[in-house]
Amino acid sequence: MSKRDLLKSGAVAGVAVAALPAAAAQGPVTAPLADPKTKFTSEPFPEQHQEWPGLQRDMNPVPDCGEKSYVGTGKLKGRKALVTGGDSGIGRAAVIAFAREGAAVAINYHPKEEPDAQDVKKLLESEGAKVVLLPGDLTDEAFCTRLIADASKGLGGLDILVNNAAYQQSKASIAEISSEQFDRTMKTNVYAPFWLSKAASARMQPGSSIINTASVNSFNPGEELLDYATTKGAIEIFTKGLAKQLAEKGIRVNAVAPGPVWTPLQVAGGQLPGKLGEFGQDTPMKRAGQPAELASLYVVLADNHSSFTTGSVFGANGGTGAV
Repeated sequence: MSKRDLLKSGAVAGVAVAALPAAAAQGPVTAPLADPKTKFTSEPFPEQHQEWPGLQRDMNPVPDCGEKSYVGTGKLKGRKALVTGGDSGIGRAAVIAFAREGAAVAINYHPKEEPDAQDVKKLLESEGAKVVLLPGDLTDEAFCTRLIADASKGLGGLDILVNNAAYQQSKASIAEISSEQFDRTMKTNVYAPFWLSKAASARMQPGSSIINTASVNSFNPGEELLDYATTKGAIEIFTKGLAKQLAEKGIRVNAVAPGPVWTPLQVAGGQLPGKLGEFGQDTPMKRAGQPAELASLYVVLADNHSSFTTGSVFGANGGTGAV
């Protein structure tokens, strides 16, 4: 090849390379519009029951946590996240999204949920993600403190904490709520996020993020979820107050407040007997949500591009307008 041909070839290659950023700026091909009313099933869920805490793999239908649909773009590359209740439901959707966005992820879950945890670990490790499993009972303060240390050690640091695990048992009357149930609901839903956030914030660097899972019940309590709703209201205030404290350290604190979402909570005592078929049917979208529909909210709140967003609660409730 002559010198002239080499120069000509190089010029063509240069044009091609120069065109790449412009093409990349346009992003991936946009997916077709999807009607949110019909994107997921609106059929009433069949009546079913599992012993607490329940397994996602045994639900009918199995919740969609984005296993086949979530596509990452590297938004969280190099980040290190701990997600409680990350074996199933909303926590699992966050885990899948974080991992596919490039984060290393530690998953906490109750030991009885081991099969679900192994399922998501196998899925993500097959894609090259780093996943650390840390089972244990969040009602134990010593375990919560150790969990933060173990997650940090296993991941090589910690800059995202998602306080997602929850305990929910429906009761028609306050007279039916035992002190044992009330205590367990409080310790799982309020004490654990307090213990975990306290330990995590002492280790986190500026730019880190704490994300709490609140609920539509934080603002509009269901009458059959008196104790659960009480804890979710506390999480809303905890989020806003902690955000003010940690702003000086450069740590952001936000919350996602789901409406009715199809997770193991619902089949393991979260709904009154005989009422599962009504779950989510009273939303303006006439259906319950799927965990996959919330994953992107957790990603956005963990992403440093949301650097001015702290002390906020974001609803995902099918149009109830409760947040």
